[in-house]
Amino acid sequence: MKPADYTKGWHDLGQGVYAYLQPDGSWGLSNAGLVAVGEQALLVDTLYDLTLTGEMLSSLKARLPRTVINVLVNTHSNGDHTFGNQLVAGAEIVASRACAQEFNAVSPALMMDLLKAAPQLGELGVYFARCFSRFNFEGINLTPPTRTFEGRLEIKIGGRDIELIQVGPCHTQGDVMVHVPSAGTIFAGDIIFNGGTPIMWVGPTANWLKALDLILELKPEHIVSGHGPLIGLDGVRAVKDYFDYLYGEARKRFEAGTPVFEAAQELFKKPFSGWGEPERVAINVNTLYREFSGDVNPANPIELFGQMAKLVPAAT
Repeated sequence: MKPADYTKGWHDLGQGVYAYLQPDGSWGLSNAGLVAVGEQALLVDTLYDLTLTGEMLSSLKARLPRTVINVLVNTHSNGDHTFGNQLVAGAEIVASRACAQEFNAVSPALMMDLLKAAPQLGELGVYFARCFSRFNFEGINLTPPTRTFEGRLEIKIGGRDIELIQVGPCHTQGDVMVHVPSAGTIFAGDIIFNGGTPIMWVGPTANWLKALDLILELKPEHIVSGHGPLIGLDGVRAVKDYFDYLYGEARKRFEAGTPVFEAAQELFKKPFSGWGEPERVAINVNTLYREFSGDVNPANPIELFGQMAKLVPAAT
């Protein structure tokens, strides 16, 4: 996709497949998608608040007035892909079982509480507000999946085969990619951040690399990233290079006894300095250290946001 084509709204990929993009793809500005056959449709993900999701659905109605969304797929549990679910009334909501199990991990109420507390949280609060104050978390009723699966699930929309492929845990516990073979399209969810630093909340790294290898093996014509513009196979390889590099460098520091945040400081912006949100390396190095040590306890997101806040001044 050319930079001039990276605009907010629906982009027609052909054969009834559409991508909904939200520049600039940074924190909370996620993408969605649609597969339409006749008057039936499958929606891939909702957006971070009711206003954004409502705008997306209204623009879809204007473009395809007779289309009814029969199925909504959540690629994972993060709010920027699920908080608008309540607006897709009547649709079957499909996700991996692991996604459903962690669906309530970060609620809209928690986001509101953290934003209200931000002025008292110092540099952490400044950073958190910068990332999320543009969103309105009021009025959101968490609307979880109504159908779950493990592994793979084939869904038909108007006779067209759509394959749901569970690739998590990696970004989250239950990541799913949506493959439309007849249209040569993959909706990758947050397995792909195009132009932004990926976030590995859970890992292991091997699962993320397998997911990227699967995309390369399928050779789709269109790859819709979870954040950022559409991406090509070279971009997928770049994400793979990032994780290969980070795994090796973090491993060396772990074995040398380097404290985790010190390792993140050393790896900050190296060598992927052109990507947005480079401070996310603090999350990824923390996850890698837990992987190396066999620590199965979940990360503390508040602590990690505090570490990212400390890294941000170095980026300015």
